[in-house]
Parts: sequence; C-alpha cells; structure tokens
Amino acid sequence: MISLVNWSWVFGLVGMFFAVLIYQWVAKQPPGTELMQKIEGYIFQGAMAFLKRQYSTLAIFVVIVFILLIIGINWQTAICFITGAACSMFAGFFGMRAATKGNSRTAWAANQSGIGKALIVSYFSGSVMGLSVASLGILGVGVWFLIFGGSAETAQYISGYAMGASSIALFARMGGGIYTKAADVGSDLVGKVEAGIPEDDPRNPGVIADNVGDNVGDIAGMGADIFESYVGSIIATIAIAATMAVTPEMMKLWPAGTKEWTVRYAHMAMPVLVVMGGL
Repeated sequence: MISLVNWSWVFGLVGMFFAVLIYQWVAKQPPGTELMQKIEGYIFQGAMAFLKRQYSTLAIFVVIVFILLIIGINWQTAICFITGAACSMFAGFFGMRAATKGNSRTAWAANQSGIGKALIVSYFSGSVMGLSVASLGILGVGVWFLIFGGSAETAQYISGYAMGASSIALFARMGGGIYTKAADVGSDLVGKVEAGIPEDDPRNPGVIADNVGDNVGDIAGMGADIFESYVGSIIATIAIAATMAVTPEMMKLWPAGTKEWTVRYAHMAMPVLVVMGGL
C-alpha cells in the first residue's frame, strides 16, 4: 500500500490530462454574439497583460531566491523552490485562460438554454483551475518524493516546493486584490457618479478593468493561494513525520522486525496517499 506513493506523480498527470480535456470542451461551446465576443476579448487581453507583467516581475524574484538557496542551503531545495513557483504560475495562467473563455459562453448558454446549461459551462470552466491546482500539487510533491526517497532530508529538500508556491501566492493574492479593488472603485466613481452610466455597463472602460480585476484576483490570485495551502499542508505533514520520535510503543503496533525507518517512511507517505485518493 505504501509503495503506491511512488506512483503519485501519475495521478497528477492524469488530473492534468482531464483538465486539458475540460478546457477544450469549454472552448468549443458557442461564444455568443459578436458584441459578447468583443467584450470577452477585452477582458481576456487585459487579464493576460496583467499576468504577463506580474509573472515577469516575479520571475526576477524567483531567480534571485533560487541563487540564494543554492549558496545558503543546497541545490536540491533550490530546485524544488523553482519548480513550486513554476507550477503555481502555470496553474494560475491555465485557470485564467479557462475562466475568461467561459465568461461569454456561460452568458450565451443562459440566454439560449437556461440556467441548467449555464451552470454546466460555468462549473466546468471553473473546474479547470481546481483540477490544475490539485494535479500540479500532487505531481510536484510526488516527483520529488520519488527522487529523494523517504529519508529525513526529504522533508528539508521538498520544503522548497512549498516555499516556491508560497512566494507566488503572496504576490499574486495581494497584487490581484489591489488591482481588483482599484478598478472597482474607479469604475464606479467615474461611471455612476460622473457620467451617469449604470453599473457594469460595458460602455465604461473601467468596467472592463473591473472584470479583469475580478478574474485576476479571484482566479489567478485565489488559485495561487489555494495551491500554496494545498502543497503546504502536505509538506508540513511530511516534515512532522520525518522528524517525529518513533517510540517503543509505536513499534509495538508494527510486525516484529520492522525497522524504525520503515515506520517513519509510512507516516511520511500518508499525506501523499490521502491527496491521491482525493484527486
């Protein structure tokens, strides 16, 4: 049973495969009228421009920390750090594409087929982000757990993966939230107060920025935050298991002749097995 943890990365790949299939299904749905497609295009371009600017800035920070980790700790932790950051970025990017593609398609489905079809389209467009977060999390943890094995040093090395995810989540969540609120307040002040345009009217350019902010903060930012929490909880449990004291009372629960390392490895593998079952 414990040996199944060596195949956890396969579960991650399968999850990403289904995420891609769902994304393709959402993209094939009718995008709506020409005006709906035009507004969706503006939101998509704005969201991608924000991510490009944010990720290019974060990449500099990630590279600097990567070098410092190599110098100050070890190269294994540094490699895990940069892969954790990269997986968090990719999850946000992929989820953002799916969500922006699903905007007009959900509205058109509601217009043509009612709330039932709209719910299906919106649910699947949002599930791309959820599947990406869970799949990339178990993929990264599973690969490094397989490479480094179940030794006590594994917890030290693999903690870099959680650190990389946390670094992206910190800036993505804060940056996206600030942008969202600034665009929201600005569009309301200019549109409703000064120009007398109804709220969320696409004639107000600030409304486009507001919708871009909603996607940036509530999808890319929230996704990075959830990815960090998901990965961090797994790796924290692995670290506790790797450093815990194996008492004689604990050894009595195992068959005679079981080594202390086997007991510790079993506890380290437990959180990975749990998330494999969840995925």
